[in-house]
Amino acid sequence: MTDPIPLSLARLRRSCAECSIQQLCMPSGMNGEDMERLDLMARRRRPLAKGESLYRAGDPLKSVYVTSEGSFKTVVVNAAGEEHVLGFHLQGELFGLDAVGTGQHRCEAVALVDSQVCELPFDRLTSIAIKLPSLQQQLLRVIGQCADHDHDHVEVLTRRQASERIALFVHGLAERYRRSGRPASDFHLPMSRDEIARYLGLALETVSRGFSRLHEDGIIEVHGRRVRILDEDALYAAANGGTDGESPEPRKRSSG
Repeated sequence: MTDPIPLSLARLRRSCAECSIQQLCMPSGMNGEDMERLDLMARRRRPLAKGESLYRAGDPLKSVYVTSEGSFKTVVVNAAGEEHVLGFHLQGELFGLDAVGTGQHRCEAVALVDSQVCELPFDRLTSIAIKLPSLQQQLLRVIGQCADHDHDHVEVLTRRQASERIALFVHGLAERYRRSGRPASDFHLPMSRDEIARYLGLALETVSRGFSRLHEDGIIEVHGRRVRILDEDALYAAANGGTDGESPEPRKRSSG
């Protein structure tokens, strides 16, 4: 009988440091044996190439996933063959919960770039959570955060002005980067302008003009897919229709 491989807490903390469910793997009150069980379950990494599907609509629920590298989009295709983007899932974010209610996925998850996921088999996750209250509480907290993302999408789509939708999208993306511990004022968009348009319910040309307007107003700086936020207050005001009287006017970019 071979000796068990020692569990390295330092390795776990490094690998999970940027993960939204890091506390699923390291909740308080867990002993080494419990943590090792979670490590064996949750650290199964699965690589996917850009454009590859992780799951499709109608697939049975087997696992939920955390983006460990790269990013994903979830989409549905209507009868006319048109793709609608339901959400974007950045590094460290949990997704795949759309199948929890019915046992079948209602959308397709596609890698935006070469990516990897940590796969958490759902039946094993729930059975372990029943025995570990701290894990169960953290799982419910993460599920609630996913519901918040869905609510944010609805809020975006209720904005009448296209400029508000675009500003709210950029502002929300920055907040998600901030929550994951990444730079929130200077980041790279993993999705294309066309995918943003399909998410916001706008035409591609409208999205391109919206980014250009925010750039010209000195609110953000855009170079390809790189976005740098120059004026957070003005971005917040633009995302809310400019109704915040306390927010400063955006700084117009000089033409020189």
